[in-house]
Amino acid sequence: MKLDEVATHLDRFVPAHYGSSAAVDGLQVMEAGHAGLTFGFRVLERGSARVLARLVLKLSPPGVRRAGNTDVFRQAPLLRALHAARLPVPDVPWAGADEAWFGTPFVMMTFLPGMPFFVWQPDARFDRSPQAVAPLWEQCIDALVQLHRFDWRHHLPDWEQPTALHDEITRWDRIVAKAPDPAWLDAARRVREALLERMPPGPAPALVHGDYQPGNMLYDGGRLTGIIDWELASIGSPLLDVGWLMMLADPRSWQADWRPLCPITPHAIALRYGADPAAMAWWQALAGYRLGAISCLNVHLHRSGRRPDAVWERFALAIPALFGRAAALLRDAGALNEPEA
Repeated sequence: MKLDEVATHLDRFVPAHYGSSAAVDGLQVMEAGHAGLTFGFRVLERGSARVLARLVLKLSPPGVRRAGNTDVFRQAPLLRALHAARLPVPDVPWAGADEAWFGTPFVMMTFLPGMPFFVWQPDARFDRSPQAVAPLWEQCIDALVQLHRFDWRHHLPDWEQPTALHDEITRWDRIVAKAPDPAWLDAARRVREALLERMPPGPAPALVHGDYQPGNMLYDGGRLTGIIDWELASIGSPLLDVGWLMMLADPRSWQADWRPLCPITPHAIALRYGADPAAMAWWQALAGYRLGAISCLNVHLHRSGRRPDAVWERFALAIPALFGRAAALLRDAGALNEPEA
């Protein structure tokens, strides 16, 4: 959807919800962090400089089946419940499951200050020194501890049923099948079987973000101000999020020229969260398998021209490392703490 189309829709929506004297100002695409159909704007009172609201609009992709990460509206009750529980997420003053206003479902969130720390290519405005970057990761981990304490049974009893750990592995079968390189497919299948063979008992279900990392946090002046991009949220094992952070922080999961900027180790991440590092190797392996599968799909979509995005060619170089590191951790959990060669 083009910006002028969104502007036309907002020119109807804003006066209807903020009064006939309200107008849209500063509409822009929110490009940081590959946010999809996400737009920021202000609501002004005509004839004055008074700002009535600062909002972020997120739209479901038009013409796409609404399920999982394309079902934007499912985020509305989640974000409202988290905001009410005083967790650092935007509130949702407006949302709609129908197509009456924007031709597709939408959520409209309150604006939070800050910008994401995209771990592979941080914005130049961030200080990249270890002394500056380590606190960004540490705040991210500390917020995750609080997030996993959220009482979803009380606040969101009908939002979603918990996903079984077995299903968390097999759900990627159709995604992995899109791998454009047969070697990637073979490596993924070996990791999948090892994950199933060594599957541990899962902890009690909790709210899972699904892509929890500093690139989906907002930071303002070095302080975490918000957790964003909830498309992959679910109810499941909270260690999925911890393993994901550990996988990103592990240099052996990455090519040297496409490696997340992280000055702390997977071991340190587990300890700060409160998990036993030795028991987290399987969960980090699952995270590597998940991101490897996602990368296979997105490389396929990019190369086929269905969803061009050159950044996935960088991830293509990391796919063998993601699957290879996952396999190594599944063979020997002690590999988690081996020094890098």
